[in-house]
Amino acid sequence: MKLNSVFSFLTPKEHKFFPMIVEVGDKCTEAAGYLVQFFDENDPEARREVYTRIKNCEIDGDRLVDGLYKELNDTFITPFDREDIHDLCESLDDVLDYICSSAKRTVMFKPNHIPKRTKALALNILNGCKAIQVVLGELSTISKNNTKALEQCARLHDLEHEADDIYEQFVTDLFDEETNSIELIKLKEIMQELEKATDKSKSVGKVVKTIVVKYA
Repeated sequence: MKLNSVFSFLTPKEHKFFPMIVEVGDKCTEAAGYLVQFFDENDPEARREVYTRIKNCEIDGDRLVDGLYKELNDTFITPFDREDIHDLCESLDDVLDYICSSAKRTVMFKPNHIPKRTKALALNILNGCKAIQVVLGELSTISKNNTKALEQCARLHDLEHEADDIYEQFVTDLFDEETNSIELIKLKEIMQELEKATDKSKSVGKVVKTIVVKYA
């Protein structure tokens, strides 16, 4: 093997990892945008069509994450710790999964109405995914300048707290006002999946803050 081939093998593969990670974040934001549209739709068939777009985003995200895991196995030296890259990918994948799961449950359960707080959580998720996009775009230079990334991590933390407040008030109102036990279960499960998506968005911020501590 030629000497330059050896050095090429040992060189961190930033040019491979960073664009792929950013692309997963883009898929999260695309799916979250569709989720807002999904809960704005009143027609069940139109809602089902939007769900198909969300599902396609999840499929694309799974493909990208699988590719990232393969790169982790094939690359000797990585730009960040393998565990941190793995945790970051896992959190991003979870965000997509819960976005898709909330829409899927809505299509399957066919609730009689879509509560306003469901739409509020969808907007919260979209804002979180936009913050994630900024964070991921900063990864390649985070060892030199981490200010913008940490600002968005703090925003993810605040958005998660906001989502908790929305969810808690929703549950309180649901048990006070919903007399149909089946509808109560349907709506609570849908909202739980949305709330989990906000938790996983915050997890992305936690991983990035771990990376900052190690490499800043």
